[in-house]
Amino acid sequence: MALANGVLVHGPQAWACAVRTEAGELKVVARRKRFRAAGIRNPLLRGPARLAEALALLPQLKRAVPEARLPMEGPGVVAAMVGSAVVLKAVKRSGLRPLARELLTSALSLAPAAFALRGGELAEYHGAEHISIGTYEHGASRPKEHERCGSHLIGPMLLTNAASNLASEQVPARYRPAARAVGAVGAVAASVELFGWMTRHPAHPLARALAKPGHELQHRLGTREPSAAQLEVADAALRACLELEEPPA
Repeated sequence: MALANGVLVHGPQAWACAVRTEAGELKVVARRKRFRAAGIRNPLLRGPARLAEALALLPQLKRAVPEARLPMEGPGVVAAMVGSAVVLKAVKRSGLRPLARELLTSALSLAPAAFALRGGELAEYHGAEHISIGTYEHGASRPKEHERCGSHLIGPMLLTNAASNLASEQVPARYRPAARAVGAVGAVAASVELFGWMTRHPAHPLARALAKPGHELQHRLGTREPSAAQLEVADAALRACLELEEPPA
C-alpha cells in the first residue's frame, strides 16, 4: 500500500512500513502479523480473510508509526467519501435501469480514491512501491505499473458486484438486505479468486480484459514516476519486510 508519505509492504508473515517524516528523516518499522490469511485455503473464505488481514494492519500500523499518513486521512478525501455516499444513495433510488444503475454506482464508488491521488505524493509513492517490488520479483528494472496491484481488482469487482446486486433484486423484498449482505461477501470472494486466476494466466483474453480498467487507472491516474528519495523509502520498506519473512538460519 502506498501512503501519502511512504510505503507499507506486507508478506505472508510480516509487514514493514517506511515513511519520510516532516523533518526529512527516513523511519522504518517492521512487525510480524497478528492475523494471517495466507494459510486459509477455502476459496469462499480466502478473499474476505485477505481483506480483513489488510484492514487489521492499519490500527497496528498507526500505533507503530504515528507519522504514517494513510491515503484516506485528508479532510478533502473524507468530504469526497461523504459526497460520493450521498450521490450513490440517490442513484440507487433512481428510476434508472438496473444495469445502468450498477455501472454508474460502480464508477462513483471510485471517486474518493481518484480524489486522494490528485494531490500530494501518494501517486509517486504508489509508483515507487511498484518499481521496488517489481524489480525485486523480476530481477530487472520495472515500470511504475505492477501486474498484481490492487487496482486490478476493479474489473473483477465491477463484474461480481453488478452480478450480485442484480441477483439480489430478484429476491423478495423482506429477504433483500440479507441477500445483499451475502452477495457482498460472495463478490469479494469471487473477485479475489478471479484476480488470482488473472495473475496466473495474464495472456488469456478474459484476464487481459478484466485487468484493463485497473491497468489504465494505474497508468493514467494511480501512479507517477517517483523521485530517488521516494524510491529509497520503498526499498527500505521492502528490505525490512523481507528480513522478517526470511526463515532464521
